Amino acid sequence: MRAFSPQCTNWLVRSIRRVLERHFFPMAEMGSDVKKAGRRTPARQQDPEGTRANIIEVASQEFALNGLSGARIDEIAAKTRSSKRMIYYYFGDKEGLYLSALEAAYATVREGEAELDIAGLPPVDGMRRLVEFTFDHHHQHENFIRMVMIENIHHGQYLERSGVVRELNVTAIARIKELYERGVSEGHFRPGLDPLEIHWQISALCFFNVSNRATFSQLFARDFGSAEMQMKLKQNTSEMVLRYLAREAAPRL
Repeated sequence: MRAFSPQCTNWLVRSIRRVLERHFFPMAEMGSDVKKAGRRTPARQQDPEGTRANIIEVASQEFALNGLSGARIDEIAAKTRSSKRMIYYYFGDKEGLYLSALEAAYATVREGEAELDIAGLPPVDGMRRLVEFTFDHHHQHENFIRMVMIENIHHGQYLERSGVVRELNVTAIARIKELYERGVSEGHFRPGLDPLEIHWQISALCFFNVSNRATFSQLFARDFGSAEMQMKLKQNTSEMVLRYLAREAAPRL
């Protein structure tokens, strides 16, 4: 798969830092943790949020490429502004780091959705914008898709330990629910659909675009990753979701 551009990588680092600061470790809390450790803080620990964000950014790439079992703390430490000791101090063990990376990945998606400001849009426009954002986000963050695939190999056992992701995903369903209910009340969407199932359909279409792009391209000798094809697939995905929701849609058999 293609490497991220420098602009995309810089945006990802800023996003992860912002998400981590908001959801996981405020400055005051981290300062308290350092004091409790009872030792002098090295200069590189003076920016704990930045240090943790840097560790999680690198770890996310390692986990996405090598999986939980294949990723090595030595490799992660060597590519960060930290050490193995600091990684264990912040995250406890490799599984703790993996879960934190997974939580940060989901938080970044939810953060992006929150910035869409779709509440003020008409329901159809808001739903289209949400679908297109999801499609673009997954396309631009292939490591997120890989990490979700890896977590599914582990049957979701690490996400089961996380209260953070469940809390974050409540907002995703609430956002769809608000759009859908407005669409029903205004006569645009048909009644009787489950917002969670709508989320499933959107996720499935956008996820498959990344997870199976390489195999589809090989099997059918067609470049599904080209800019032209991606634009067409995004339009198709948006249309499929909106037709599924539309009031005049054919009844389910």
